[in-house]
Amino acid sequence: MSFDPLLTIASLGIGIIVGLTGMGGGALMTPMLVLFFGVPPLTAVSSDLVAAAVMKPVGSMVHLRRGTVNLALVKWLCIGSIPSAFVGVLILNRLGSGAAAQHWLQVALGVALLLASAGLIVRAYLRLLERARRLDGSAAPLPPGPPTVRVRIWQTVLVGAVGGIVVGMTSVGSGSLIIIALMAIYPSLKASELVGTDLLQAVPLVASAAIGHMLLGDFHLDLTLSLLLGSIPGVWIGAQLSARAPGGLVRRALAFVLLASALKLLGVPNTATGIVLLLALLVGPPVWFAARRRHGLPAFSGRLAHRSTAVPHAAPGSTSESISESISESGSEARARVTEAGDAAH
Repeated sequence: MSFDPLLTIASLGIGIIVGLTGMGGGALMTPMLVLFFGVPPLTAVSSDLVAAAVMKPVGSMVHLRRGTVNLALVKWLCIGSIPSAFVGVLILNRLGSGAAAQHWLQVALGVALLLASAGLIVRAYLRLLERARRLDGSAAPLPPGPPTVRVRIWQTVLVGAVGGIVVGMTSVGSGSLIIIALMAIYPSLKASELVGTDLLQAVPLVASAAIGHMLLGDFHLDLTLSLLLGSIPGVWIGAQLSARAPGGLVRRALAFVLLASALKLLGVPNTATGIVLLLALLVGPPVWFAARRRHGLPAFSGRLAHRSTAVPHAAPGSTSESISESISESGSEARARVTEAGDAAH
């Protein structure tokens, strides 16, 4: 396959989404290659992982400088993920590169995308519960300093090991599945620490999988260069826009795209795919609005921001965490309102 400028343009768009949300790289790039550019699944996974190994360190270095990385968690995640990522590549290699193996890999990729789409919805719901608890005062008071996190070693290693196998086989999961597991195991971690920790642990994880695919997979240098030429500037552009763009809306759209890609990779007929997607569009928003109302929040997040009482001024582009940390401990309702306003903006 020679250099493809259309592929570079498409990877630019995906890079922007990754920069905006911190996720969606492998979950979007690999199915795009398979579904729209006719790249064999094994080649798509191999080239996408090598490209991701170049992109991942960029975002992780930003979080390291900001101090939003839990290095203890990174260590134990990597102990599980680095060897298991290579194991995932070995499993693929044992399956071979024939038509049957390619079909099996495509099905595995579709299942991984379904899990990633569901993970995005679970992540959004967990954040909704957190905002509701802050609003009604049932949440534990914010500690005066950074929260202490007791590392659950075996659970963390297991998350890394399972995530490593999934990433090694499908290139999906380093920015979606693993972060959901971290949210469940370590609920006291801030959102920025979750993202920063997940990004940093993904660097050696993806590197291990990329090396395995370069040695045993179906890596194509020209395909990878086409991806990098678009995705690297795309990630930078997305990062610059992240302070102003409605990231919550982007993540919901991402979940919808992942669902559509998963259904096509699983071979669901076009009519059935259209019906499922139409139901998701028609049923999803009312269910989400009902969930917000059930937990004491308005149906639309922007309404809570408009009802907010006076709070300290914040610099343009400030995140919900930086605003909420700047106001007093006693204003639990105001904290929830400002957090809601930040989520509406992001």
